[in-house]
Amino acid sequence: MTVKQIQLLFSKAEDALKRSVAPYSGFRVGAAVISRGGRIYTGSNIENPSLMLSMCAERTALYKGLTGVNDPFVAIAIVSGAGDYCFPCGACRQLLYEFAPGIDVYLKSKKGIKKFSIEEFLPYPFRAPVP
Repeated sequence: MTVKQIQLLFSKAEDALKRSVAPYSGFRVGAAVISRGGRIYTGSNIENPSLMLSMCAERTALYKGLTGVNDPFVAIAIVSGAGDYCFPCGACRQLLYEFAPGIDVYLKSKKGIKKFSIEEFLPYPFRAPVP
């Protein structure tokens, strides 16, 4: 990923952050995932009073991308309204590992940008038993 691509990805994630629906926690998150071909899909977190029905920004972006063009994902950018690093939850880590193997995860805060591989976040992913 070039610096320009990373900046564009964060710009899209910050736009998605503005569409966050977080009336219960007030914790707003935006994400943008980019495919090898350069397609960008965005997502924001969406809360529901039944917390089990809420959706993370990372999964929203990932699901939008999975239903779009069949092109492998290479990176995801994640931002929060709190201005601090927003690390993906366990469910998001598992889904990113499964549907975007090898993806790079970029996090942004007031302190700067950090880059991680998905393997750093999830060194022991769940795998379905092979018969």
